[in-house]
Amino acid sequence: MVMEMFLWTRPRTMKTFGLTPELAESTKSLAANQGLYNGFLAAGLIWGLLYPDASVGQHIQIFFLACVIIAALYGGVTATRSIIIKQGLPAIIALLLVLFL
Repeated sequence: MVMEMFLWTRPRTMKTFGLTPELAESTKSLAANQGLYNGFLAAGLIWGLLYPDASVGQHIQIFFLACVIIAALYGGVTATRSIIIKQGLPAIIALLLVLFL
């Protein structure tokens, strides 16, 4: 979230995402929107962790992790296949942990 919203045109972020300075500048608002989306997902997961009723909290976590997985699949189909691994695999692992721990 921080990289996408606030550091998009910094050299380290551009290297991480394989961007040229021109592309980073022209996609800055898109990246900020994506960062905000990621922030909302993180807030939902934290909400699920902190929810007073653990059963309800687990359902909240499952919902938000499913959103991340769906977004990863969509990104893998529409943008870059590697998004499925980079974004989807951590969410799948987290979902398995939520379900079985």
